[in-house]
Amino acid sequence: MKKYISFFLLLFFLTSLSSCKNPEPVQYNVNKTPELQQYESELQAESAYAESMAQESLLAKEKAEEEEKAKEALIWKKKTINKDRVKVKGIYITDLTAGSPKMDTILSKIKDTELNALVIDIKNDNGQIVYQMHSKNNQEIYNATNIVKDMPALIERCHAQGLYLIARLVCFRDPAMGELRPEWMNQKADGSLFKDNSGMSWINPYKKEYWDYIAGIAESCAEDGFDEVQLDYVRFCTEKGMKEVQYPEESDVSKTQIITEFVRYMSDRLSDNQVFFSTDVFGTIIGSYVDSTAVGQDYSEMAAAVDYMCPMIYPSHYGAGNFGIDYPDTQPYQTIYSALKSSQKELSLAKTGDAFQATVRPWLQGFTASYLQHYISYGKEEFRGQIQGVYDSGYEEWLFWNAGSNYDFSYFYTKEEGAAVEQAAAEKRKGNDGQ
Repeated sequence: MKKYISFFLLLFFLTSLSSCKNPEPVQYNVNKTPELQQYESELQAESAYAESMAQESLLAKEKAEEEEKAKEALIWKKKTINKDRVKVKGIYITDLTAGSPKMDTILSKIKDTELNALVIDIKNDNGQIVYQMHSKNNQEIYNATNIVKDMPALIERCHAQGLYLIARLVCFRDPAMGELRPEWMNQKADGSLFKDNSGMSWINPYKKEYWDYIAGIAESCAEDGFDEVQLDYVRFCTEKGMKEVQYPEESDVSKTQIITEFVRYMSDRLSDNQVFFSTDVFGTIIGSYVDSTAVGQDYSEMAAAVDYMCPMIYPSHYGAGNFGIDYPDTQPYQTIYSALKSSQKELSLAKTGDAFQATVRPWLQGFTASYLQHYISYGKEEFRGQIQGVYDSGYEEWLFWNAGSNYDFSYFYTKEEGAAVEQAAAEKRKGNDGQ
């Protein structure tokens, strides 16, 4: 009997415990006043509004971030070349020289000098490709010649001697292309080709089909072993008669804009091939809006797109009175120094933050400008004066131009002597900056 009583007591206890774990909610019937109901309604509305504003703010922030990313994507930036740079001291070599026995003499004489680089014609002033080039894109190479019969052997020989090789490509002046692709050329209103005073026809820079063609040649130079590709005549022709040439595209895109766009296009193509890229520019465009817009070359914009800027600052190319010098050709040191100080000023004004700017490597005068009324003969003193002007202005690289590749190599120092002169100039600049 006691056993049954205990069982029922235990069952009652467990049932009670179970009902305690899940108590039914107590229901209250509250009669809310209209004022309380309105107050609660306002609180709910304010809460919903605050949540809505927070959501809108979040969406606005996300949209602003997306727009900023889109803007950054539209801003062109130069790609990086992951290769060691060479501090260039070089001379220009014509295609005819490169393909002749004269090249043996030049290479022999360079060995004991400060010279460490050669700029060799690859697409020459006549529009010819000077060796049998094989395009990596399998595109047709027009006007290929055998002026340099064995370019791979020459490249190998120069590299074995420690020389840095620059392929010079004449760009928008291309007389050989006139008959082959007249649709690419500068044309007059009647459809005939424009020719300059030398009888040379020019490419219309707005023709982007040509951009792809010249980029393919540049890429082939990289593939064949050149360390750098340098474009010359990256500009519009400015000779008499150009007013007859029609550029319908100019109403939408200016000459300066299209040249800048072209240079950026070439920069991207060559950066993808990890080869350095340089452009020759008129020295007179530095600080001159008139000259800049006439040829389409914006100095600071181009300097943001190439690895090396090569302004042609030959003293003979400056008119009487430039830089306060009566006859610039007669004062090579002062002319070079003044021109490069102008370069320094223009680029410093354009510099923003850590934005990329090219190394400036000027072309110097390796010839006597006897065609001028006021000129002097250019010998060792004039060569050294120009080089000193480069160093004193704060720059470190230079190239000499002689149209026939005729150089007196006694004008150039040994590597040790050249390095000492450069170091002395650097110390002098440092001392002046500290004063």
